Amino acid sequence: MPSLLELKNVSKVFYGAKGRRVRAVDKVSFSLPKEKPQIISLVGESGSGKTTIARMILGLLSPTEGNLYFLDKDIYTMNKDEWREFRREVQAVFQDPYGIYNPFYRVDRVLEIPIKKFNLATSKEDSQRLITEALEAVGLRPKDIIGKYPHQLSGGERQRVMLARLYLLKPKLIVADEPISMIDVALRALFLNILLDFKNKYGISCIFITHDLSSAYYLGENLIILYKGRIVERGKTNEILTNPYHPYTKLLIKALLPPDPEKKILTSIETDVRLNEDVAPYKENSCLFANRCPSSIDICREKAPPAVKINEDHEVRCFLYYEKG
Repeated sequence: MPSLLELKNVSKVFYGAKGRRVRAVDKVSFSLPKEKPQIISLVGESGSGKTTIARMILGLLSPTEGNLYFLDKDIYTMNKDEWREFRREVQAVFQDPYGIYNPFYRVDRVLEIPIKKFNLATSKEDSQRLITEALEAVGLRPKDIIGKYPHQLSGGERQRVMLARLYLLKPKLIVADEPISMIDVALRALFLNILLDFKNKYGISCIFITHDLSSAYYLGENLIILYKGRIVERGKTNEILTNPYHPYTKLLIKALLPPDPEKKILTSIETDVRLNEDVAPYKENSCLFANRCPSSIDICREKAPPAVKINEDHEVRCFLYYEKG
């Protein structure tokens, strides 16, 4: 199946003082299909490489190794025209709803710029109609937004104005990096519903980056669990959350997703899973979770675990299930 986006063995290494090397992303591969819009949630704690992956997808940070393709074209070898088209078709929503606005301009400007840049309107009246339509599409009342400065809006309103901008452009892919972590809990479901509407009504795929498994569960579809820059488990969201295999995934679920008697999330998770007290330094060519894992065995500290296919919808990198592969 042709890919909308494909990452092939992508790694990113940062270098610090005294030659210190940090491998923020390590041989990550995944793809989004071109024909069928999908949402993939990338989940992991701070330092898991989520935001670094987002920045590489957006063309803001070049990979140390590997390739990233959008519609079969390498993002980092695109010519000027291809890059311009890429910038329209791949749009971002960032975490901070405060820092993305220029405080000296009214928020209308965020919507007017793409209309002018991409010739979306033929007249001023047409432009105003599009702005009104876009604001209403994300649950905002135009009279409460138009003419206001950023400081006059709440964090949730600012984030939805950015979604209104995406509504105008209707890109093929949205990269949402922790977009709900700084907005009111009451507005989070509304934001997630808008992303689902974008997918279902307009065929817009999304890479949703979060540390919150409950948000990933709400969006459904596909889930990738990251730990220290490596994919440790991937598959259908419901399959992973109801039947997790990797010890790190189990700990994430225990910490972030409270039991739901209706949906029975956690029924398969061992109640005695706890972090190992041994926090000896890990080796890059080993399992990076071995020093924290309550179930680690000798080989975990000697080799990086291979991918083990549990079923068509589920893959895990853990020596505990090596025989299953």
